Amino acid sequence: MRPRFLFALIWLGFTALANAQENPQLKVGGGTIDVYFDPAPASQLRRLVLDWIATAARAVTTYYTKFPVPHVAITVNFHDGEGVDSGRAFGWEHAHISISVGLATTAADFADDWTMTHEMVHLAFPTVPRSHHWIEEGLAVYVEPIARARSGDLTPQKVWGDMVDAMPQGLPKSDDRGLDFTHTWGRTYWGGALYCLLADVEIRKRTGNRMGLEDAVRGIQKSGGSIEVEWPLERALEAADQAIGVPVLEDLYNRMRATPVSPDLNELWKELGIERHSKTVIFDDSAPLAAIRRAITEP
Repeated sequence: MRPRFLFALIWLGFTALANAQENPQLKVGGGTIDVYFDPAPASQLRRLVLDWIATAARAVTTYYTKFPVPHVAITVNFHDGEGVDSGRAFGWEHAHISISVGLATTAADFADDWTMTHEMVHLAFPTVPRSHHWIEEGLAVYVEPIARARSGDLTPQKVWGDMVDAMPQGLPKSDDRGLDFTHTWGRTYWGGALYCLLADVEIRKRTGNRMGLEDAVRGIQKSGGSIEVEWPLERALEAADQAIGVPVLEDLYNRMRATPVSPDLNELWKELGIERHSKTVIFDDSAPLAAIRRAITEP
């Protein structure tokens, strides 16, 4: 082999290794995740970020049985400070997540963070018209902690305690006109999450706890739905209901789309067997819907 040719091959090998180190690739749940750093972090922070991304990907894979898209590019932008500030998922041309991380972020910060899992949940649902933004955000708010609980990263007590505390933010106020026509922060994020909770419980009631919301959204995926395609919401809900064999999501949407619906959350928590005592959550396994509660969050 000629020296010049040998040198060229060695140089190409070093270049490929350097690129792999700067822009690593993860494979989780049948999906490929390309990670891009801006700027390149120190080695310790780099390892923490990659572990954080892989942990979120495993949680989402646990919920959907596979990673939501075949390929996603994740851009991690670093800034001075600590913690994860914001994230956003896109489906234009291909799936992409952009997220902002502080250079002083610790392993404990990453373990507590929900943002990466939230953004990955977005990958599994088709892009819908702006008036239905509540389903995109509500599904991500609802599924994120459940996926993390099922993968062992959160306890069921933590998930249900947070729901008891936060879900009332999704209830309609006096001037509410339904989910499609009330675009406040509370109704978009927690109103959408409330829709998902009610749907999950109703699906399990009507299928003898054999199926849940995860089976419905998996049906959307099997029909070709993901963030990379644009669908009418009705098409997504129809695919979801066909997968579970009962028209729960369509019927609930028709009830909540243009009318304020205020379920009795205190009664629902009681039926699920969830008791909130200060900072402690106690489960009552003799409650009527205790089996449904367990099925939603237990690994």
